[in-house]
Amino acid sequence: MPSLKDLRNRIASVKATQKITKAMQMVAAAKLKRAQTAAEAARPYALKMEAVLSNLAGSVSGSDAPRLLAGTGRNEVHLLVVATAERGLCGAFNTSIVRLARERALALQAEGKTVKFLCVGRKGYDLIRRQFDRQIVGFIEFRAIKQLSYAQAEQVGAKVLELFEAGEFDIATLFFSRFRSVISQIPTAQQIVPAQVTGGEGGTTTPYEFEPGEGEILADLLPRNVTVQIFKAILENAASEQGARMSSMDNATRNAGEMIKKQTLKYNRARQAMITKELIEIISGAEAL
Repeated sequence: MPSLKDLRNRIASVKATQKITKAMQMVAAAKLKRAQTAAEAARPYALKMEAVLSNLAGSVSGSDAPRLLAGTGRNEVHLLVVATAERGLCGAFNTSIVRLARERALALQAEGKTVKFLCVGRKGYDLIRRQFDRQIVGFIEFRAIKQLSYAQAEQVGAKVLELFEAGEFDIATLFFSRFRSVISQIPTAQQIVPAQVTGGEGGTTTPYEFEPGEGEILADLLPRNVTVQIFKAILENAASEQGARMSSMDNATRNAGEMIKKQTLKYNRARQAMITKELIEIISGAEAL
């Protein structure tokens, strides 16, 4: 049975941990609002970009279509761009994204496809390299950056486009966590190369006249669309990370409180038992006299 000193040390240790988790929860709550606002503001732009590409894609087909739109014509090599956080202590946020990417990779390998990984974020890289170390073709981290900006998305987008121009892959899929609420973040997979287009904005077939031509516009918009979709994913991840960390640290603080109560109860029982034992010894000694 632990001594009173050991129990006091345990209680003090858990109280110190509780202070840390409470502080981390408050910091995450303060950062969440700004991250959520940025993520929600990026969604309409990314959706409008996809709508414009859909309208343009209807006018370009066959040999006139850019490679970023038409693809390579093959479906053999897949690049999985896995975007995660730089830090942990945010519950299952990182593992849920990596799990989705791992399941996709194993399914593709079962079909005889070649899978490559581009890791964005330290935590995803650490998890993926345990099983797919030789298949990682790139790693980008933003640990030294205090606030994410479009420049970071351009860095990732440039790497993806460089690999595509070098013929390193046929299809690229982006994995991230879409922010829904503080307690709900949805792991998402989105194909970014070749660009996925629908039949036009709102399902309409309204004719448009473009100046310059559709091909020139697509040549400029398609690389930018890759960066925009990556930027949206990074912002969604930032909001999801803070929401997951806030929820996780709240649970940790509550668990620490429960542990403090249990340890305090043990301490009081042990102290009472010691006092009772000393009283019995005093009484027994007095009776013996």
